[in-house]
Amino acid sequence: MASGSVMDRSAAGQPHSGTPQTGAAPSWQAVPRCTIRFETCTDGFRILCECDDQLACGTLQNLCRTLSQGMCSCVCTKNGICVAQCNLCFCSCSCEPTTKGVCITCRSGDKDCCRMTQACCECLVTCCQSGCACTICFGGVPVCCGTTA
Repeated sequence: MASGSVMDRSAAGQPHSGTPQTGAAPSWQAVPRCTIRFETCTDGFRILCECDDQLACGTLQNLCRTLSQGMCSCVCTKNGICVAQCNLCFCSCSCEPTTKGVCITCRSGDKDCCRMTQACCECLVTCCQSGCACTICFGGVPVCCGTTA
């Protein structure tokens, strides 16, 4: 049984105008809740997702193993409204399991694309430091959500 601290509901990528949509069923998915960190590196940046719970960690790793061939994107929300979305279509992202979660590395050999990748990292760091929650997706499917430590 999953506790409230293990899984969270995510509607990342869903349009939100602030008013309820009539006739549309809400699209919710339970995803692992993690502590997320962003770090720049020479040719891009890393996303470190860590879970305190073994069940959440295993779920995160399985979702990433299954979905990591799709485009990686990050959505930052505050009070349920999207404030930033980074679609990392201009770089190559790989996902490796760690002892407490996953490390997603997004790189580009192109100088301009590398600058855009690192600018996305700065945006995500700023959003999370300002109280936003971040949802990490592969192929538009959420794999985890959380905040920075």
